[in-house]
Amino acid sequence: MVTRFRSGAKPSRRRDSLVGEEPLEIRVGGTSLAVTMRTPGNDYELAAGFLVSEGVISKATEFGGATYCRGSGNGDANEYNVLDVLLGEGVVPPAPELTRNFYTTSSCGICGKANLGAIGTDPAFGPAAAEPEIDLDVLLALPARLRESQAVFEATGGLHAAALFDAASGEMLVSREDVGRHNAVDKVIGWALMEGMLPLTRCVLQVSGRAGFELVQKAKMAGIPIFSAVSAPSTLAVELAVASEVTLAGFVRGDSLVAYSRPDRIRVSAGTDQRSEAAFGRDERIAVR
Repeated sequence: MVTRFRSGAKPSRRRDSLVGEEPLEIRVGGTSLAVTMRTPGNDYELAAGFLVSEGVISKATEFGGATYCRGSGNGDANEYNVLDVLLGEGVVPPAPELTRNFYTTSSCGICGKANLGAIGTDPAFGPAAAEPEIDLDVLLALPARLRESQAVFEATGGLHAAALFDAASGEMLVSREDVGRHNAVDKVIGWALMEGMLPLTRCVLQVSGRAGFELVQKAKMAGIPIFSAVSAPSTLAVELAVASEVTLAGFVRGDSLVAYSRPDRIRVSAGTDQRSEAAFGRDERIAVR
């Protein structure tokens, strides 16, 4: 039960729904790699997407499966918070320096990295043979469509979400929710890996919040060419998007957006007033101070 306070009214008591948040320890071949705070569910996808983001795997065959483990004590019950991943045959295990020395919080996808150089992992995929494009009207509609898919957010109001859309048709391929924005992205990338769809060169990644460096990095690692966020990007996110040739769109709300890199992938319908503000070019930078 919670107590609701409202100006000019008496406090009232009612039942409320809360977002689940529990730790997940990700192991690879029995060796602990990271601990992340997440919303339970789709844990296999989360682990697979995390390993894609870390540059450990890039193909469905390289993810050999996963098993929930008991806690450290012999009498501990299996609380499904420890997941051991089996890599495919011939896949090199993560280097010791990849091990996160601290747990990854719900809001951080790079916590525990030893140095800044460790966060710029290069993807296994080369440049896409064809340049994807998306209609402006289709791109502007994606946040609302993502919001419609957020069943748990509807009940709790406390979850981030991410979804993959086909750039040509606008079809939603998958959406996932999580208390951590980076976990939601890992879950959709992990789903795509298991479906054998990587690299995602024909897809748009839509997220429900801001565009941080760690999310753009995950998109880059999965071969996603277009990243769309309802809120603002950071300076480092823009720099990475420019360097990686990722189209980064922020403030995607209502009838407008701001393109911070590769605006040429966004098609404007014929007859649109070309005198409107131009999108930011490839080399533009924005710093909010």
